[in-house]
Amino acid sequence: MSTSEVTRPSGFLGNLNSRNHHRALTVFMIIVVAHWTEHIVQAVQIYGLGWPTSRARGVLGLPFPWLISQEWLHYGYALVMLVFLWVLRHGFAGRSRQWWNLALALQFWHHIEHLLLFVQAQSGWRLAGAKVPTSIVQLLIPRVELHLFYNTIVTIPMIVAVVLHRRASAAERELTQCLCGQPKQPALAS
Repeated sequence: MSTSEVTRPSGFLGNLNSRNHHRALTVFMIIVVAHWTEHIVQAVQIYGLGWPTSRARGVLGLPFPWLISQEWLHYGYALVMLVFLWVLRHGFAGRSRQWWNLALALQFWHHIEHLLLFVQAQSGWRLAGAKVPTSIVQLLIPRVELHLFYNTIVTIPMIVAVVLHRRASAAERELTQCLCGQPKQPALAS
């Protein structure tokens, strides 16, 4: 991979993808994994504890049930995630960038599905005459299982990308100017 294949942004984005990439990536991944965990907990509540779907709201949805029913919140999260996947990709090179790009492509589709749900919630129109807002794939797979699936197939490539990124070669670090995974310099002996 030559230097011409990786465009390094300047200014704020340049700093975010070089010296601040580790911090930004860590915060973003904590949020993504916490969101994924909410979907896993919801599935455990339904299939492990036998709760009806209407009561299975994850961890945050129990004290704040409105979190589950607000399509604008779900769409907003999908959009923010898509933006950060795009913005933080400049800090990746080589195989880690390929995995990050896979997560970006999958999240793009997930975002389209949430956009469709959001439009239905705002307009009153329903896909295929459904009683509630329904996404395209949701016509085949129930919503709880579908969104657990979507979040899983987006999060796993992100985790693979981060692991590969933190183990980046010197050449890959040179391309991105990212300091993630760079060996720490030993303190000078006095």
